[in-house]
Amino acid sequence: MDTVLEVLWMLAEAGWQLLLQPFYYIAIILIMLIYRRQVLLERKLFHVKLHSWAAQTWRTVLGGLAAGIGVSLVSLFLGMTLSIEGIICIWAVTLLLLLFRVRYLCLAYAVGLLGIAQFIINMVPGLQAGGWLAEVVRIVRELNIPALLCLVAVLHVAEGLLVRWQGASFAGPLFFEGKRGKLVGGYQLQSLWPIPLFLLIPAQTTGAVLPWTPLFGGEAWLGGFQLIAFPIVIGFSEMTVGLLPRAKARVSSGRLAAYGIVLLVLALLSSWWSPLTIVAALAGIILHEGLIWLSRFEEQNRSPLFVNPVDGVKVLAVLPGSPAEELGIQVGETIIKVNGSPVATKEELHAGLRMNPAFCKLEVRNLAGESKFLQRAIYAGEHHQLGAILAPDDRAPVAVRMRPISLIHLLRPRREGEPASSSSRRAARGRDGRNAKPLEEKHLSAPQGEVQAETEA
Repeated sequence: MDTVLEVLWMLAEAGWQLLLQPFYYIAIILIMLIYRRQVLLERKLFHVKLHSWAAQTWRTVLGGLAAGIGVSLVSLFLGMTLSIEGIICIWAVTLLLLLFRVRYLCLAYAVGLLGIAQFIINMVPGLQAGGWLAEVVRIVRELNIPALLCLVAVLHVAEGLLVRWQGASFAGPLFFEGKRGKLVGGYQLQSLWPIPLFLLIPAQTTGAVLPWTPLFGGEAWLGGFQLIAFPIVIGFSEMTVGLLPRAKARVSSGRLAAYGIVLLVLALLSSWWSPLTIVAALAGIILHEGLIWLSRFEEQNRSPLFVNPVDGVKVLAVLPGSPAEELGIQVGETIIKVNGSPVATKEELHAGLRMNPAFCKLEVRNLAGESKFLQRAIYAGEHHQLGAILAPDDRAPVAVRMRPISLIHLLRPRREGEPASSSSRRAARGRDGRNAKPLEEKHLSAPQGEVQAETEA
């Protein structure tokens, strides 16, 4: 009973410590900036509001809280020999990585780099350093890399579950520049979760002794235990042109969970035989990069899903609460006819809807290739395309180029236009061969499709 009361008291102290630390709030602000950037990009492309960055931030905070509770319970049996100095060291490395690319804000990269640094330092046992550098060397040497890698592995398993649960909820449609300059529709899936962790560490002074012995720490637990707050951010960022958002989220979810399990096995083996620590640290980085490379390779070799066929217009997205949603039009389906008139372009869709301004009948081909017939009254003030966002055609005015982003890009979400290429200008000319005024094609900057953007905060 005394142990339970002491755990509850320590939990209250750790919760208060979490509220006093700036890291958790920094994590939430970072998430808000990324979601805000995505909403601004959607409005630039489609002139409509598809998502609410405030609502999505709230949902991910709740999801992160649930994941934090689960991972903290697992860590009770793993244990962690981590000091406040060690937390600051990991946080400093993560901030440094943030200055280069957002996707490097992953605990796997920070812990992997520190594991490599520890291996190099231990290779030179007589290393002499003075001043603050000597303190840094001491902190790196004292880090329990196998325990930290176990934490990274468990977090990735939790991330895989969160991606399956919430990964597609904030998927944003975009126009991408595909092969040979042709525009294609696609999605960017991006979610981040602030995770408040409460880690069990050996006490510096005598206290209550645990009724079990955690995996890491050994005899250090004989002196008692305490809880510390360690907030982090786990995140997921992907782009797809060949899959529906939920299908892409399922694929990424399974791979993240598999990555976590493999890394967990390597970390546990390295705790048993220390020479494997460098192998586990390198695997944490290399396998992580491998997930990103595999995803990009697959997307480059998939046939684009969101391109307009010759006999209809493809639906890229559906506005929430719109007539299209009420009709049951799904993402990826093709509108073939409107009020009995064939539809092959966006202009023909508008013309078909104007044939009967008060009512519409649609023939839609679903993903299985079967036709379904829908009808609904049209009311004044409703979206001119029933709330359906269509795949781009040759006259689409803007496209997105994926590129890596850093913290500077998040703080300054500015997009610069550039003149269209000669091929794009030729595509903008009229069908009769006469030179029409070419549409200016602007390339907007968007975060590069990546599996995970994690940072500890």
